[in-house]
This record gives sequence, structure tokens and C-alpha cells, in this order.
Amino acid sequence: MLNTPRSRRGMVTSPHHLASEAGLRVLREGGNAVEAMLAMASALAVVYPHMNSIGGDGFWLISTDGKKPVAVDACGASAKAANVEFYKSRGLAKIPERGPLAANTVAGTLSGWAEAFAISRELGGKLPLARLLEDAVWSSENGFAVTRSQQELTETKLAELKNSPGFVNTFVPGGKLPREGEIMKLAALGNTLRRIGQHGPMDFYHGALAKDVAADLAACGSPVSLDDLAAHKAQRREALSVKAAGARLYNFPPPTQGLASLMILALFDRLGVKEAESFDYLHGIVEATKQAFLVRDRIVGDHVLMKEAGEDYLIDTKLDELAARIDRKRALPWPVPANPGDTVWAGAIDANGVAVSFIQSVYFEFGSGCVLENTGLVWQNRGSSFVLDGDGPRALRPGRKPFHTLNPAMAMFDDGRRMVYGNMGGEGQPQSQSAVFSRYAMYGQGLQEAVTAPRWLLGKTWGDATVTLKLEGRFDPKLVQAMRDAGHDIEVLEDFTSTMGHAGAVVMHPDSVFEGASDPRSDGAAMGF
Repeated sequence: MLNTPRSRRGMVTSPHHLASEAGLRVLREGGNAVEAMLAMASALAVVYPHMNSIGGDGFWLISTDGKKPVAVDACGASAKAANVEFYKSRGLAKIPERGPLAANTVAGTLSGWAEAFAISRELGGKLPLARLLEDAVWSSENGFAVTRSQQELTETKLAELKNSPGFVNTFVPGGKLPREGEIMKLAALGNTLRRIGQHGPMDFYHGALAKDVAADLAACGSPVSLDDLAAHKAQRREALSVKAAGARLYNFPPPTQGLASLMILALFDRLGVKEAESFDYLHGIVEATKQAFLVRDRIVGDHVLMKEAGEDYLIDTKLDELAARIDRKRALPWPVPANPGDTVWAGAIDANGVAVSFIQSVYFEFGSGCVLENTGLVWQNRGSSFVLDGDGPRALRPGRKPFHTLNPAMAMFDDGRRMVYGNMGGEGQPQSQSAVFSRYAMYGQGLQEAVTAPRWLLGKTWGDATVTLKLEGRFDPKLVQAMRDAGHDIEVLEDFTSTMGHAGAVVMHPDSVFEGASDPRSDGAAMGF
């Protein structure tokens, strides 16, 4: 029996139980969902360091009273010095995935914290920022227990990370690989978080902290400068939306792949599949994913440079046209290029109906691998997704935003329910979102059941080189064979695997009953009170 936690006064979920506890503590003290999310975001940057960092990017969807959410875009742009010649003069045909030359974009996460904190104040929030970062600071300075996923990813990725400045000293102290359950301290990061609590997140871009970060980046060999930090700020933007399954779905606009998440569900909804866990269900949603990814990979990049608008693919006529291309019996030949990723998603809804869907990332596990010596930040490698040839929306130019796999999701149901949901895992993010939402909203599965049920992944993630259709081992063997017979290139994995990412969801019902779900593939928890 898969029980869905329920409560009456608020609910949070995240991929690490200590972060969920930090968020719940804020709600208990009268904080709102945005304040709770800031506590969770900062805690995750400490206790899940292989997944995310304040040296990455972040995206928020924040809704009040069931209204259309505001989208907070905290994506950093490429450095002024990061141009094509910068790389080609070094004999490189593409941007490296690790090391200082991969650390070529501004980290936008903290600008998003600043904007979210301002929104929390607009909503009547009163808790000081230093209080919201309290748990993160404590874990940094006093230590946290290493998780199995941190141990495993440190081991498997060490060969490509060990030469990145600061990585071994920080995450493999004394040359000894961390073991699950051992205590790890991140004192420099804790000091940085204290400073942010005292002076605010924008000190990272304009204040004394900015100068220290810039000095660390220069020592590391990154092209990101103090001027690049000073030029950055978060933006409030309009969320993308589409109707499906008796709900208005919301997701993040480009440069993220939120368009693909919405398209998958809108296309699948048009197929009229009657039964979950059937061939029609799995084949249909995988084929809807292919159609969405073809659009995503053709048009999505820096939104300022896109020649087609994402909204144009969410109108009924276009969705009807694309749905008609889906063969109900045969698989469309695949693959197309895929993107790995490493991320955390967290959600919260408070008693006043403030709903937050939030995601922050350093792209690959441990990002570029560069750890800034004095400030303790792991810097992202999101800019490795730029290409050095051509002039499309993903071509490298100074000041451009990179393509993002990140996309927090939200739904407002016609019956009054409010839902935040999401997933980490690169290519798998929109796919797991479609799995969780469709099973819960279209087929009536319990929220926790929808998160726990076996998932699939078309393409690669977590640095996996294969681009097969991956299925967890709990799928019915007869269904697996039917998928193979239809032309899908199937790879069967373990029964539960982090390859599928870490999903979660929170639902608020009209009678103020909250439901939450966390992923058994993670170290997380859904907590309410």
C-alpha cells in the first residue's frame, strides 16, 4: 500500500529529508511557502552538493490564490570573455564539459533567491533571510551525513572531476572517497551563506562577496568576471500554459524545456488513452515525447534570439496537427541529440494557498567540478550546452543564456485543486512530469503511487551515454515485449533507479487538505502539519 501523506496547514516536499524539515519548520513558524522554499533551497545546496549549488541557476513558479503564477528566471548569461575565439584559440572544437572553461556563465541562483524573497515580502512574509538560511548554515559548519548517491557519484565521476580546481580538496578530503553516513563539513560554503543572510543575495553580484567570488573565479581559470556578475539580475516573466486533463498546466518559458513538458501532456491528452500502464499508455506518451522534443530541439534556446515563439506550439490547431503525426502502433525512429543533467526540484504550498514550484541546478553532477577556494561554491557547467558553430539560439556569444533542461511545473484544476510537481534528471524531467501528472490527474492514481510507479526515460541523463528507451524493471514483461515489437529500442534497468530522476508533488484540495509525495529513488520526504 502506497500511502500519500496528508495534512491541513501546509505541505513541503524535496529530495532530501533535511531540506524538507527546514521548509516545514518555516511553515510552522508562520512563514509562507516562498520562505519555506528559500529554506529548502539553501539546505539542498549543502546536504545534496552533488545535485546543486548556489553556483548554479534556478527557476521559480509562484502562485497566490490559485492565480496564474509568476515565473522567476534566475538563469545566468555567458561571460563577456566567453566567445568562439576564446575556445578555438585553445584548439577546442567544442566547449569542455568539466573544468574552468566549462564554468563560463554567471551563476543566477542567488538572484532568484533575492527576487523570491522580495515576492515573499509582497505576500506579507516577515522572517529574516538569516533565519531562512539557518539550517543550511548549521549543516555546512557542523556537518551532514553523506548520502549514498553522493558517494556513488563521487566515485563514478571522479576521473573527470579530479582535475577541476578545488574539487578533490573539498569533496575527496585527504584523497579518501566519502562513504555513505560519514560526516562532511563545508565550512567555506557555510561562511558564504552567513554573509548572504546578513547582506542579502545580491551581495553575490554587487558587494564584497562579489569581489571575493570574482577573485576565486579568476584563480580557478574561469572567464566569468566581476563585471559579468554585476551585469546580472533575475527577471519576472510570464509562464507558459496549456489546458489538459481538466486543468490549466503551467511551466517555465525558454530558455528552459518547459515547452516540451506542456506539449507532452497536451499531445498525450489528445490520444484519448483509456487505461494507464497499458501499451497504448506507454507507447502513446513516449511518442508524444518525441514530437515535443523535436520542436524543443529545433526552436528553444535564448528566448531573445528564438525565431519561433513557444506559445505558438501550445495552440489547439498546432497541437492537433502534431498529435495526428503520432503512429498509435509503431515507434518513430530515434534518437536525436540528448542532454544530461543534475538538479533538485522542491515544492511547497501553505495554508493561504501560496504555491511554489522550484528547481535549481549545476547541470551535470557537481557541475564544472570547480570549487571556489575561499567562498566554497561549486560552479555550474551549464554553458557547456552552447555550440561553437552557427548562429542559432544555442550558439555561444557573450551575454547569451544557455539552453536549460530545468522546468518547474504547476497545475490549477477546474475543480479547485492546486498542484506543484517536478523532477530532476535532464532529459527525464519532462518525461517524469508527464508520468506523475498523467497517472494522478488522468487515471486517478494516488499521488504517492504516481511518483513511485515504474518510470521510463527516452534518451540519456546523468551522463549516461546510451539514448535508448529505458524502462525500470517493474514494468510487466509482456508490456516490455509489446514495446519492442512496436520498434522501441528498449533497455531494462533496475526496479528503482536514480536514472529516472527524483520526482515529487504537493496538492492542495479545495477543502484545505494537503497531499504530498516524495520519490523513493531519492533521500527525500514529503512533510506536512
